[in-house]
Amino acid sequence: MAAQPLDVETAWQLVLQAVNRSDVTLGLPESSEAAVRLNGQGAWHLLHPATPQAKDVLSLFLPLCKPLAPGTPSRVVGQLGQSLDGRIATVTGRSRFINGSDGITHLHRIRAVSDAVIVGAGTAMTDNPRLTVRRTQGPNPVRVVIDRHRRVPDGHHLFTDDEAPTLRLVAGRYKPRAQATLCEGVTEVPCLGDDRDRETVNPTIIIQVLADFGLRKIFVEGGGVTVSAFLRAGLLDRLHVMVAPMIIGSGRPAFSLPEIDLLEDALRPRSRLVNLGSDMLFDLDFS
Repeated sequence: MAAQPLDVETAWQLVLQAVNRSDVTLGLPESSEAAVRLNGQGAWHLLHPATPQAKDVLSLFLPLCKPLAPGTPSRVVGQLGQSLDGRIATVTGRSRFINGSDGITHLHRIRAVSDAVIVGAGTAMTDNPRLTVRRTQGPNPVRVVIDRHRRVPDGHHLFTDDEAPTLRLVAGRYKPRAQATLCEGVTEVPCLGDDRDRETVNPTIIIQVLADFGLRKIFVEGGGVTVSAFLRAGLLDRLHVMVAPMIIGSGRPAFSLPEIDLLEDALRPRSRLVNLGSDMLFDLDFS
């Protein structure tokens, strides 16, 4: 009798087994049968039949599970959910929900394999997100909100629900620390400069702050200005752009980058297209 192919949920269980592990064989849940072999370099080899959708889950997430060696840079993954015409929100900033159910599940899975998830103050104010993994299995990441002037209301979920620790990055000069202690609840970290600084977001400083807290697998979830700042700084290793079958016709653009005159100067990362069901995913590799 032919082996039953791995389905999406079984593939996801294998992904969770792989978090922070390398050069290992992953076994089927509740079975000793080998299903996937990791080679320690982020590559993997399938040892069991799998559906196309399960293969997509493995290929999208197993490379994000590879542990980072001491002294190597943090791994940064960005995400944008947009309409067919490249809008991430209406003119009033409303973005719930551009992506469909499958896109939202994909978003929660990225959170589950990340140490920390970052959002900007605008997204946090408008959407009042929880940034947890309610749609899938896995651990909640540390929540990070870039809130220079403390604009996000103190009553929002990030500051009150106790689902995961939250770092609130605010104005001030950062004082590097070795092995900073991550506390329950909300921790304010002055690191975004003062009012004389032109840039409200310095991605390099933010990555350093999170590394000091032991957070090195970073997910920049939104919004467009925040993701664009990390992209402009050359700090994104990967970018997942989920495109919904929707035309808004106006609203906020996905990317805010310097103007170019020639198409030769456009960013052209390695890419592949994955059908998530409700949305189409562009998996862009900048590493």
